[in-house]
Amino acid sequence: MIRGSLARRVEELLDARVAFVGATVVRAKHPTSVRPGDAAIVLADGTIEGFVGGACAQASVRLYAARALETGEPLLLRLVPGDGGAGEEDAEPDGTVVAHNPCLSGGTVELFLEPQLPPPRVVVAGDAPTARAVEELARAAGYEVVRGDPSEIEPDASDAAVVVASHGVGEESVLVRALERGVGYVALVSSAKRGAAVRDSLDVPTELRRKLHAPAGLPLGAQTPTEIAIAILAELVTVTRAQPAFPAAAPAARVETAVDPVCGMEVVAGDSTPRLELGGETFYFCCEGCRATYAERHATGTARR
Repeated sequence: MIRGSLARRVEELLDARVAFVGATVVRAKHPTSVRPGDAAIVLADGTIEGFVGGACAQASVRLYAARALETGEPLLLRLVPGDGGAGEEDAEPDGTVVAHNPCLSGGTVELFLEPQLPPPRVVVAGDAPTARAVEELARAAGYEVVRGDPSEIEPDASDAAVVVASHGVGEESVLVRALERGVGYVALVSSAKRGAAVRDSLDVPTELRRKLHAPAGLPLGAQTPTEIAIAILAELVTVTRAQPAFPAAAPAARVETAVDPVCGMEVVAGDSTPRLELGGETFYFCCEGCRATYAERHATGTARR
């Protein structure tokens, strides 16, 4: 169970919109150094804070936590001692992923890995009734919403949307910033005629101008601020469902892996993994023990099995 200083760390990460995976031991078979309830958080760079086992168990947790961040889906991971084949894993009918860990010296360990992804953010520029309606409905739909003056808005590439409803005040600059930074859905609340004029006036390449939704929202015949906000949210959902998930929902790039040349275990090929540079090639290891063994073998000319 995540508690104490680790729970406070979780709150910090959530407030900072940092993606992580909560890892909790749900079953441990003797002999093992962990107990049910032991927990840790795993960051996107592979950093583990907390305790869910020794170095070899951590290597597997790091790998499958990265995959959970990649998919956004939780999983139940069963770590089984022994070599079932390099990088071998099985999926049981209940959805449990079984990973064979050749370096695991203790008993079987089961962990629940739950990715915690920041909610997609919608930025609303303006104080018009429609702006306030978009803010209210977007929050109800589960988005994080930031609303403010167009001059103070700073769009980010990870934003799900930037919606401008400021009645012509400062709209061009915030639209340009949103388009240049690659926000997935950029929209201007306007009439069709004014929207076309604003689009043509934007100092961005033509391909970026075409990405501006003006007037904002699906053509539902909306008239009131709330109806217009509904049309905008509907268009946002349509756009984001038709495209790959926006960055806020996919914080981790595709997981790159390597095979430990000593024990055959699959590990994350990243900065958090023990590694060794030899002859212009990088080798990754599950733990410092395997790294030291490989270095010794290389020194005696027997590194490759």
